[in-house]
Amino acid sequence: MEAPEDLLYTEEHEWIRRKGGSLIRVGITDYAQDQLGDVVYIELPAVGASVAKDDLLAEIESTKSVGEIYAPFAGTVTAANREAADNPELVNASPYGEGWLAEIEVDGEPSAEGLLDAAGYRDLTE
Repeated sequence: MEAPEDLLYTEEHEWIRRKGGSLIRVGITDYAQDQLGDVVYIELPAVGASVAKDDLLAEIESTKSVGEIYAPFAGTVTAANREAADNPELVNASPYGEGWLAEIEVDGEPSAEGLLDAAGYRDLTE
């Protein structure tokens, strides 16, 4: 299972990449996409939507189940990956690259408190 060192992770199997300043990118981990199986549909948030921490951010439907993705921080959605919505298999093929889900401009400075580093996330999933 892949867990890039430059990301932070939630216990709900989401990853967070800092894009600079208070902008973050969110997706699901390699472990999560493997557990879901073949992703067939993604419902993304609207650009401009305000989200509170732990609000529902996106839903991913697979041949096995439906997964819910939660906002790791409060803020405003600045981008939603329409390419992934149109080609949901990108989440399986490239969960840390082309399969990202949304970008959020965080209210305040993003904090690593309550998040896992790569080693902590690997410990969680092993």
